[in-house]
Amino acid sequence: MANKDYYELLGIERSATKEEIKKAFKKLALKYHPDRAPEEKMKEYEEKFKEINEAVSVLGDDKKRQQYDQFGSSAFQGGGQQGFDFSDIMSHFRSGNFGNFDDIFDGLFGGGRRRSGARRGSDLLYETTITLEEAAQGVKQEVHLNKLEHCSKCNGKGAHKFETCHHCQGSGHMKRTQRTPFGLFQQTGPCPYCHARGELPQDSCHECAGEGLIRKKKKIEVAIPAGVESGMRLRVRGEGEVGSNDGPSGDLYVSVDVQEHKYFQRDEQDLLITIPISFTQATLGDEIDVPLITGQASLKIPPGTQSETVFRMRGKGLPYLQHSGAGDQMVKVQITVPQKLSKKQKDLIKQLKEDKPIKSFLKKIFG
Repeated sequence: MANKDYYELLGIERSATKEEIKKAFKKLALKYHPDRAPEEKMKEYEEKFKEINEAVSVLGDDKKRQQYDQFGSSAFQGGGQQGFDFSDIMSHFRSGNFGNFDDIFDGLFGGGRRRSGARRGSDLLYETTITLEEAAQGVKQEVHLNKLEHCSKCNGKGAHKFETCHHCQGSGHMKRTQRTPFGLFQQTGPCPYCHARGELPQDSCHECAGEGLIRKKKKIEVAIPAGVESGMRLRVRGEGEVGSNDGPSGDLYVSVDVQEHKYFQRDEQDLLITIPISFTQATLGDEIDVPLITGQASLKIPPGTQSETVFRMRGKGLPYLQHSGAGDQMVKVQITVPQKLSKKQKDLIKQLKEDKPIKSFLKKIFG
């Protein structure tokens, strides 16, 4: 057998971290799995898949990697690569189950405590709706959950008395040898009898029926920050489902929907509101009170203001999430024309004797 460059096979540097090895292996395993091979390239894919598995079974193990770096692949001639079950990996890729890929990798290549069978709990999603006013100021909401928790009676163990597992002698791990299309391979995995705990229960907890888990209703307070937008998700660490075998809990994700407002329109952190003003205010100018999402402020209307004019009130919009300050509020004014006038009002308007706008417009066109 010729000396092989496992680093080159995986497309990584010799200084690659275990995380980089893992990433390269997953990418190549997905690409060259025999089940995905065109019929005319089946043999080629099988050989390539075997090579990358061989490479990662060495580079994924710190001790074997040290031997390889010193002596090359010839150090592993005769007897095949131990500690890697190709058929197990193939079945995971065949089923499309990539969610636990880290557990597979770490469990087979000396990933420390992951081999104990510890698994992270599932994440939870909670959807909530808030008003635009609440989005402007931030709000605390009480979230009601119905989720799995560790049983308090047995501390999540499922039993009160245990004895050392005689199948794995308390290690929580067992080795098994399996024949695959690529030869005999030995895998170290969680003990199926004690589920990697190293001990067997002698009785069952009546509260959780030996499961160690019990479903409970729980209330937690979630702080929704000012400036949040629809579709944003807030993460509350550790408030998902509990993990198994001392694994960490998942996270809770709170998906926020901000209701549309009757008067304000939102454009990211800017707001737009349309307000009516009188003909007199537009002509002579005025100082008016303008509603804000959190109160009101004064706005100066200059003389001669035209309808549909938009004024910008800086810093009166919604707060920014990532830094200080706020967006702007745009105020569009619309001149309202009174539908009913008294005789006195009509006489006063007639006294203005202003030029009709259409005359000056026609003069511009036709001269």
